[in-house]
Amino acid sequence: MSWQTYVDEHLMCDVEGVHLAAAAIIGLDGNVWAQSATFPQFKGEDISNMVKDFDEPGFLAPNGLYLGGAKYMVIQGEPGAVIRGKKGSGGITVKKTGQALIIGIYEEPMTPGQCNMVVEKLGDYLIDQGL
Repeated sequence: MSWQTYVDEHLMCDVEGVHLAAAAIIGLDGNVWAQSATFPQFKGEDISNMVKDFDEPGFLAPNGLYLGGAKYMVIQGEPGAVIRGKKGSGGITVKKTGQALIIGIYEEPMTPGQCNMVVEKLGDYLIDQGL
């Protein structure tokens, strides 16, 4: 299965009538493996800062998580495994696997819990596959 298929069929899938606004699988080195057409243009430092937060939990909290010029307030997560952020009525979930970041961005009416479920389920599957 191609990485684009994982984004299209597993991240951008319909969940109780709603779906993510944007999603991507990005290598820990910052290279895009696959992304939705709606995923924002981002800077390399956006990704390197996320990776740093997984290595040093709390790194992003003082200044927020930035992706494509949008600032997300970092909220509860799982240190070393999941970063969650909020921006207005939407937000972001980032799950780290051994080789990549699984990123999902949501807007209402999708809930944070639905976004977390979609992103973390794929991330857990890829971890189980050794990725």
